[in-house]
Amino acid sequence: MLSALLFFCLVGSVAGVIAGLFGIGGGVVIVPALMVALNQQGLDSAIVIHLAIGTSLAIITVTGASSALGHWKQGAVVVELLKRMLPGLMLGAVLGGVIAGQLRSDLLERYFGVFMLLLALRMLLAKPLTPGQSPAGRPAMFAAGTFIGTFSALFGVGGGVLSVPWLSRSGAHLAQAIGTSAACGLPIALMGAVTFMMTGYGQAALPSYSTGYLYWPAFAGIALFSVPCARFGVRLAHHLSPWLLGRLFALLMLLVGLKLIV
Repeated sequence: MLSALLFFCLVGSVAGVIAGLFGIGGGVVIVPALMVALNQQGLDSAIVIHLAIGTSLAIITVTGASSALGHWKQGAVVVELLKRMLPGLMLGAVLGGVIAGQLRSDLLERYFGVFMLLLALRMLLAKPLTPGQSPAGRPAMFAAGTFIGTFSALFGVGGGVLSVPWLSRSGAHLAQAIGTSAACGLPIALMGAVTFMMTGYGQAALPSYSTGYLYWPAFAGIALFSVPCARFGVRLAHHLSPWLLGRLFALLMLLVGLKLIV
């Protein structure tokens, strides 16, 4: 158990920096790392991916709050854009959690692998984002929020991988898009985590110290270190160009995605 807790602390440090730097919640690091740790503990493979995603969402409520607060202090959260997307984000997060609960673990793992591959390719091939002229209307913002919330909760990520490009096209500069994305991750993570706790409640194969698909030892170890590291990531995002780091990170996601699919 001690080695597992140390591993969770290391994952929290890395995930926190990534959450603050890229505004993506850290779930793309947390979910694969938790899958490795939970498999090593000998848990039933039928629940590992669900437990990893549910725990990741719970952790993102903490890392996302820290990251969003840091961006708020930097004046990088566009409240009007957040308000327009909020209802859709919450609805989508519940839908994503319900859909995940109905999928077999092997299918969910493959879908997560495909998601990682597509995300990696987008990060490698995407051109620099340029702000749009003005925000989309409320129906379009609600639809975008629902889409982002659904896929973010389904795969246990904070939503930044999808919301940053959309927010940028809605008139936000890159720093504002990252900051507002961090704030968007909070309702996604909160609603998604609660949904995973409910859909996993009563599962016989769950380990001790779990509430549904939320594994508290992993939550505690990762969240403890991710919060201060998220603040460090925020400072990096406002002082360094993340271009090279983003592409190195994309290559890592490419390898992880291929491993999950093959």
